[in-house]
Amino acid sequence: MRRSRRQFLIPWLVAAALAVALIVTRTGDDGKPSFDGAPSARVQRVVDGDTVRLVGLGPVRLIGVNTPEVYGHVQCFGPEASAFAKRVMRKGAEVRYRIGREAHDRYGRLLAYVWLPDGRLFNKMLVDGGYAEPLTIHPNDQLAPTFRAAAAHARAAHAGMWAHPGCAP
Repeated sequence: MRRSRRQFLIPWLVAAALAVALIVTRTGDDGKPSFDGAPSARVQRVVDGDTVRLVGLGPVRLIGVNTPEVYGHVQCFGPEASAFAKRVMRKGAEVRYRIGREAHDRYGRLLAYVWLPDGRLFNKMLVDGGYAEPLTIHPNDQLAPTFRAAAAHARAAHAGMWAHPGCAP
């Protein structure tokens, strides 16, 4: 039995439409990473302000942000940033994540944007609260303008580390 061109074309078009839908859910209309369609994982533990362990994924370094250190030489506001992350990213909590264009850093950690169940981007929450400053590393720089704007607002509002003279970079 011969199939017409239309019979061959329809499955191909359906597959193409599904592929386009997948791409659209991976990024928002502005091309930035989005929460929609992102895979989920459970928080195993918070390592420090900008690194968490997710079940099945291991250590995840948050893209676009840098919190003060809490290991080795403890930096000003590092303990507060780590405590904030532990309060928000509770063990067992389900989060959504989107891996960066560059998937791993030089330490082998997965690089990702992480969303809370309510849709808030945790990476940005750190900057909004003055717990982190922007850290832009190409090619994972899609949200750099967003993080810079959030940092400017946090600085102007004297939020977090910005309220402590000599503490913020």
